[in-house]
Amino acid sequence: MNSLRDKDIKFLRGFGPKRAELLSKQLGIKTFYDLLYHFPTSYVDRSTIHRIWQFAGSDMPAVQVKGHFVSFTVQGEGAKMRLVGLFTDGSATMEVVWFQRIRQLRELYHPGTEYVIFGKPVEFNGRWSMVHPEVDTPSATLVQGGGMRGVYPLTEKLRNGGFSSRTFALAAADILGSHQHLQETLPPYVIGRLKLMGIREAIAAMHNPQSAAQLEQARRRLKFEELFYLQLDIQRYARRRKSQTEGFVFARIGHFFNTFYSDFLPFPLTGAQKRVIKEIRADMATGRQMNRLLQGDVGSGKTLVALLTMLIALDNGTQACLMAPTEILASQHFETISQLVAPMGINVRLLTGSTRKKERDVIHSQLLDGSLHILIGTHAVLEDVVQFKNLGFIVIDEQHRFGVAQRARLWRKNSRLPHVLVMTATPIPRTLAMTVYGDLDVSVIDELPPGRKPVVTLLRYEEQRFQTLQGIGRQLRAGRQVYIVYPLIKENEKLDLKSLEEGYESICETFRDYRVAFVHGQMRPEEKDFQMSIFASGEAQIMVATTVIEVGVNVPNATTMLIENAERFGLSQLHQLRGRVGRGGEQSYCILMSKRKIAKDTRTRLELMTSTTDGFVIAEADMKLRGPGDIEGTMQSGMPFDLKVANLATDGVVIQAARDLVDEILDADPDLIHPDNAILPRQLALLTSRSFDWSRIS
Repeated sequence: MNSLRDKDIKFLRGFGPKRAELLSKQLGIKTFYDLLYHFPTSYVDRSTIHRIWQFAGSDMPAVQVKGHFVSFTVQGEGAKMRLVGLFTDGSATMEVVWFQRIRQLRELYHPGTEYVIFGKPVEFNGRWSMVHPEVDTPSATLVQGGGMRGVYPLTEKLRNGGFSSRTFALAAADILGSHQHLQETLPPYVIGRLKLMGIREAIAAMHNPQSAAQLEQARRRLKFEELFYLQLDIQRYARRRKSQTEGFVFARIGHFFNTFYSDFLPFPLTGAQKRVIKEIRADMATGRQMNRLLQGDVGSGKTLVALLTMLIALDNGTQACLMAPTEILASQHFETISQLVAPMGINVRLLTGSTRKKERDVIHSQLLDGSLHILIGTHAVLEDVVQFKNLGFIVIDEQHRFGVAQRARLWRKNSRLPHVLVMTATPIPRTLAMTVYGDLDVSVIDELPPGRKPVVTLLRYEEQRFQTLQGIGRQLRAGRQVYIVYPLIKENEKLDLKSLEEGYESICETFRDYRVAFVHGQMRPEEKDFQMSIFASGEAQIMVATTVIEVGVNVPNATTMLIENAERFGLSQLHQLRGRVGRGGEQSYCILMSKRKIAKDTRTRLELMTSTTDGFVIAEADMKLRGPGDIEGTMQSGMPFDLKVANLATDGVVIQAARDLVDEILDADPDLIHPDNAILPRQLALLTSRSFDWSRIS
C-alpha cells in the first residue's frame, strides 16, 4: 500500500501530466493510492437495457439503451457550438448532445456501429435527448459487477476535461490489476475477530461490486477501519495528555466555596449540577490538567456550575478567568457573577474591547499582584499585556466560537497549565462528541433548574397570523416582552421571505403602545449594544431581530418568540433561538411561522421542534438531516484525517464498537509495542501525516 502512495497518477495508463494536474487541482488526487480511495458516492443498475419508446415521465432516472447512431451534425457557432447525434435502438430515436470535445468525439463515434449509451433522458418539444452521456461498446460496458456501476463525485471542469465515472472505474481496475497484493492495514486478529473483508477485496468491491451484499461488506470493513484509527488517534493522545500534563492540585474546599454554597446560592442545585461539580472536583484533585467539556441546554445552569468551580480555584490560592465570545455575553456573565459574590468581597472585573484605558490599567496591576480574583472578558483577555499572578482555572463559554490557537494563548498564561472547563449550550450528539471532543472528558447537565417550565412550541401558518398577533398582544399587556426574528435584513425580490426592515415598520404600526428595539448583524457594535440594552432593561418591550440574538441575550421577562419563515432555519438554530425565552418562571412560547406549502422533510423538521425541547434529541436529528460537517461550528478544530466512507451522523454503532476495541487494545498495550500491534502505529502515522490537528494544543 505504501508504494501506491508514492506513484504519481500521471504514470497511470490514459492519464499523463495534463490530466494528472487537472485531477490534482479539482479533487486533490495525486497518487495511485488517492485514486483507489476515491470511491463512488452511489451506484446505478447497469444490468437492464431500456427501450426509447418506453421513456415516460418528467423526471426519469439515468438509464442505458443499446443501438447505433444514424447521423451526426455540428450545430451552432462559437460558444454555442454543439455536436448532435441521432441515435436509434430500433424502437424509436433520440438526440445525443455534446457541448465540449466536439472534434474528438466526431472522430471517435461512427454511424452504424453498435453502442451502449448511459445517461439521463430529458424530453423537450416532444423529443427525447441525452446530454453528455457515457458511450461504450457493448463488450466494454455490460454486466460488470452484477450490473452495479459506481457514480463518482465529479466537478464540471473534470467533466469538460473528459473525465467520467467510467474513467475512475477503469483506472481503479488498472491499479488493482497491476497490484495483486495490497498490504493489509489492520492486524489479522482484528480482521478475524470481527469477520472483516481483506483490504484488497474491500477496495475492489467498492469500485466494482458483484452484488449489494458484497458492497455492504466492503463498506462495513472500510467504515470500521476509518473509525478505528480515528478513535486510536484520539485515545492515544488523551491518555498521553492525562499522564504527562501536570496541573494544579485543588484538594481544598474552603471559605469561598462553602460560604457561597451555604449563604448565597440563588436556588438549590439540581442533581445534574451536583453530579457535574463532583466530576470537576475529582479532576482537579488528581494533579493532572483538567480538560473537560460541559454540555448543557440553554438555561440549564452552566454559569452557576462554572462559578462554584472557580471558587474552588480561589480557595486553592489561584485566579480564575472566564472568556466569552461577545461583549454582551461577557457583560451578562460579569453582572450575574459579580452580583452573586459581591457580599463575599471577591474582586471580579470585566475586560472587553470597550474597556477604557484607566480601567485596563487597574485590571492589569490587580491581576499581577493577585488582588483580582476572577477576570471575565472577551478576546481582549488574550492580549499579551494581560498577565496573571497565578492563573489556575479557565472557563471558555461557547468555546466553538474561538479558534483553537486563541484558546491556547490563554492556556499559556501560566507556567503550570491551568485547569480548563469549556462550555457549550449547543447540544452535541454523542457520536460527534466521541470524535470531535474525544480527548476531552464530557459532563452533561440534563435537568432544568427548579421553577423553569419547558417552552411551548407552536407551528403556525400565514393564514393564522392575525390570531398569532393577538396572542402576542396578550403577553405584552401582561407586562411580558417579545422577540420577533426575521431571516433577512432587507427585502430581496428573488426570495419570498419576510425582512427585518418591513417587519419593523409593521410591528411598530401593529403595537403602537409599545417601544420596539431592533438588532441585526450589519449594525455598528455600539448601536447594537444600545438596542439590546434597552430591551434587556425593559425600556423596549419588543425586540425585532435577525439571528444575531441566537447567543448572548438573557432577558427573563421575555416569554414569547415569533420566528418568521421558520422553514428557512435549521433545527439547531431554531433550538438556539428558542432558548432566548423560558429563562424566567413564567410559561413561555416559541411560535414557528411558516408557509403552508413546504417540503415534506421541512415539515418533519418543524414538527419535531414542536414535539420536544430536548436539545440532544434535536441535535441528533439535525445531524442526520444535515450530516456532521459543521454542526454549529463544532467541527472547526478539524480531524486528523478525512473520512471517505464512514459517516459520524449515522454510524454511531460502529463508532462505539471501534472505541471499545481501541480501549481494550490500549489497556493491554499502551505503547503499541506488541508484535501483533506493530501495524497500528505505522498505519496511524501514514493516515495523519498530511494534516495537523490544531485541537491538539493544550
